[in-house]
Amino acid sequence: MGTTETQTDELREPQTNDQYEGGDRVEANVGWRYTVEQIRRDTTARIGLYIIGFITAMAVFAYIDAKIFDYAIASRFWYNPVNDPANARILLPPVGMENTFGSGIWKYPLGTDHRGRDILVRLVYGSRIAMQVGIVSTGFGLVCGTLAGAVAGYYGGWIDDTLMRVVETLYAIPFLVLVIAFMAAFGRDLTFAMIGVGITTIPVFARLIRSRVVSVREEEYIEAARAAGVRDRNIILRHVIPNSFAPVLVQATLQVGISILIVAGLSFLGFGAQPPTPSWGQMLSQSRGYMLPDPWFSLWPGIAILVTVMGFNLLGDGLRDALDPRIKN
Repeated sequence: MGTTETQTDELREPQTNDQYEGGDRVEANVGWRYTVEQIRRDTTARIGLYIIGFITAMAVFAYIDAKIFDYAIASRFWYNPVNDPANARILLPPVGMENTFGSGIWKYPLGTDHRGRDILVRLVYGSRIAMQVGIVSTGFGLVCGTLAGAVAGYYGGWIDDTLMRVVETLYAIPFLVLVIAFMAAFGRDLTFAMIGVGITTIPVFARLIRSRVVSVREEEYIEAARAAGVRDRNIILRHVIPNSFAPVLVQATLQVGISILIVAGLSFLGFGAQPPTPSWGQMLSQSRGYMLPDPWFSLWPGIAILVTVMGFNLLGDGLRDALDPRIKN
């Protein structure tokens, strides 16, 4: 009798998560809270977040000073009215290199450029351009590519064939040639640079999400939504894309760093942000004639590009591990 009553009580009382694994609470490896927790535990992802946060803070400061205060803070360092090579401020070396290359002061800790402008300040204001073009161009490609790939994968047939042939046409053109041709047609303005780079990223996101949508569209909850009379547009936006978006989010994080590299290369070639607006690629281009006698001129913008791209790559690796349900932590 005792055994029967105990079994009956167990049937009546639902078991809680605390009754499994020695009282430890078991949670599903899904959801944004789980993802955030996994990123917090991942050392490389945290380092990437710290780097991105630092660069973003610099970019926000530079944006506020440029747009609201009209470079009031930067004007103390940026412009040297006496553009004379004999001036002591021209190509002033960074602190610690004075004995080898000349005399320096702490006012310019990273040295000055060929026009006597503080390199540290120009790096800070160049971060605004780098983050802007990286995020905007990636966002443009993400939205257009996701919509095109989701529609192609969901409907299939001639719609799929048409959209993917357009995507493959973009793939067939070298991205640098495509961006330069786009800017040559519409202008060398930074806006067209961002749009041009965004166009080159559309195929990446379109093909990635299409491969996911082709499998997701056969799931039971999609069939149930169709049977309930939900419109295809709502199914795609509310069910198909959200359940196929994890790898796209990882790729978007990595793509920001790639876009920063591309635009830095365009600025090096004379496209993108035009002087006197500072950008890291433009600083590298201006330093070509001074690399041997004044190496710091090209060293600092190169390090800035390297660290920023590395931050997005580290965060992308952490997101990939957090969003992959096959990885057990």
